[in-house]
Amino acid sequence: MLAGFSLQTYAAQIWVATNGNDLNPGTKEAPKLTIAAALHQARELRRLKDTSIEKGIYILIKNGEYMLDEPLFVRPEDSGTPISPTVIENAPGASPVINGGLYIHNWHKVSDPVPGLPSGARGKVWEAPAPQVDGSTLLFRQLWVNGKKAVRTTDVDCDDNMSRILSVDKQRQEIWIPVPAGGLPKNPDQMEMVIHQMWAIANLRIKSITIDGNKAGLTFYQPESRIEFEHPWPAPVIDKDHKMNGNSAFYLVNSLAFLDKPGEWYEDIKAGKVYYLPRKGDNMDNANVIAPSLEKLLEVKGSADRPVSYVYVKGIKFENTTWLRPSLKGHVPLQAGMYLLDAYKLKIKGTPEKSGLENQAWVGRPPAAVEVSYANHINFSDCTFAHLASTALDFMLGTHDDEIKGNLLKDIGGTGILIGFFSDESFEAHLPYNPSDPREVCTNEHIIDNLVDDATNEDWGCVGIGAGYVKGISIEHNEVCDVSYTGISVGWGWTKAANVMSDNIIRANKVHHYAKHMYDVSGIYTLSAQPRSVIDSNYVDDIYKVPYAHDLQHWFYLYTDEGSSFFTVKDNWCPAEKFLKNANGPGNVWENNGPQVAESVKQSAGLQQPYKHLLNGIIINPGNEAINHVAF
Repeated sequence: MLAGFSLQTYAAQIWVATNGNDLNPGTKEAPKLTIAAALHQARELRRLKDTSIEKGIYILIKNGEYMLDEPLFVRPEDSGTPISPTVIENAPGASPVINGGLYIHNWHKVSDPVPGLPSGARGKVWEAPAPQVDGSTLLFRQLWVNGKKAVRTTDVDCDDNMSRILSVDKQRQEIWIPVPAGGLPKNPDQMEMVIHQMWAIANLRIKSITIDGNKAGLTFYQPESRIEFEHPWPAPVIDKDHKMNGNSAFYLVNSLAFLDKPGEWYEDIKAGKVYYLPRKGDNMDNANVIAPSLEKLLEVKGSADRPVSYVYVKGIKFENTTWLRPSLKGHVPLQAGMYLLDAYKLKIKGTPEKSGLENQAWVGRPPAAVEVSYANHINFSDCTFAHLASTALDFMLGTHDDEIKGNLLKDIGGTGILIGFFSDESFEAHLPYNPSDPREVCTNEHIIDNLVDDATNEDWGCVGIGAGYVKGISIEHNEVCDVSYTGISVGWGWTKAANVMSDNIIRANKVHHYAKHMYDVSGIYTLSAQPRSVIDSNYVDDIYKVPYAHDLQHWFYLYTDEGSSFFTVKDNWCPAEKFLKNANGPGNVWENNGPQVAESVKQSAGLQQPYKHLLNGIIINPGNEAINHVAF
């Protein structure tokens, strides 16, 4: 949509540079210092109807890192028009970074004894003062050293070595585990337990540890303790009848007692110190170490009556965000990263909307680095989203006729691209969504030619590209790889009932190297009735072999789950016809899916030629992990 504009046709330019000053006029020679000040200036030009904005306002950001104290906010007053858009973009040849982190300096090797530090790490660990924000020690859950994500201390060397829980006591809200080989501290302090629960994980803050021989009983803080032991789906597996693949796997995280492997780190929030065991090649005297301080970097937000319109974001890097809910309230998701606020099994089945329903659940939505709501004709193109703790880019509610095109999303803790309404704290998760105001529904959205790589690397139950209740959206020619669960997921609600979803297209995408940690999974997955929707010409291959999954065979290339209705599924290439059609509704048509599909479909799927450069430098399956194959 920007093709018709060039530097020669700009009517209004506002320049931003790291050596600028917000008192400057914003010219190329005298730029602003902050993007927020540039937005303010642009807003004034629109308010005063300045003649210079006839062909648009272009905020041009020069090279450098723009460290934020608070998220940027784009308001309805910042809106453009079809012929006079508001454009926020990189200056010619520049690669500016919008950064939500803080650098950690003054590293030195630990010389004095540190109580609780493993003996094998003594003399190897470095420490630095934790960042201070508003007079308090910054709480954070991620750390990047020289651009590479460090590992929050854990009791396992690799995921395949996770132990299995021994038992679950729902009445006492207690879980028993084997004592790790290195033992456990008497005081759990800031330790957490992460449990593999079918298609999602749970992050539980440990309240107490009781040692009984070679077993340990763990209790947890509220509210996650109540939610974990009351919610029915997904729950930890106790395979007492040996019908599955053993009890659920787990790992422990965030204790100084686990700091024994290169690349691990630990923040002692009480002492205000950060400890790090360097990797080979790390020179801590000049290392670039950054901790995230903001959950959001940019918010584009209007209302149903006053939406934001015609704002284009191009060529910007968004980096370094945090997500603090697991540290403050735990994290027990239902699916696709939507975390439970309340959930329980019904003693007597049935609700007015669904007679056979045996549980109810209410969820919250994780924050995103960039959030968009009640907006239209918003474009994100040629941007990079990297080193983010939760969702990268989220079109949440009330958006239409937007485009997400040609972006690179890598090293994402949660979902890469999320769009559409999911149930929230006021809307039970199994209800069909039919709002009285159709302006709420994300409609006519275009997600095209994006690369999502190494997403879901913290919340394993998130997805590469996820859509909730959406209408008329196109997900085309994207490539999704190295994700922990499903590649592309469209739909919500587990219902055959009529709802707002219809006319959705999932076409010519390439999904591969998925299900790195979770099963009950698919390359492309759907839920609920979506009339006139199409899944066609996609390429799906290379699902990871996960030895600790609850059911080793419960993985698929295509998966139409509960309530999926009125889909046409055709001409999708995958190496075998390993599909699941679970509790589907009427009207689904399956044609010509599997290895017999034309080679041309396989070759055409994924990024189109102008966007293949996004793959430069991407290493697929960096750990050379095993791939599952169908046995014939």
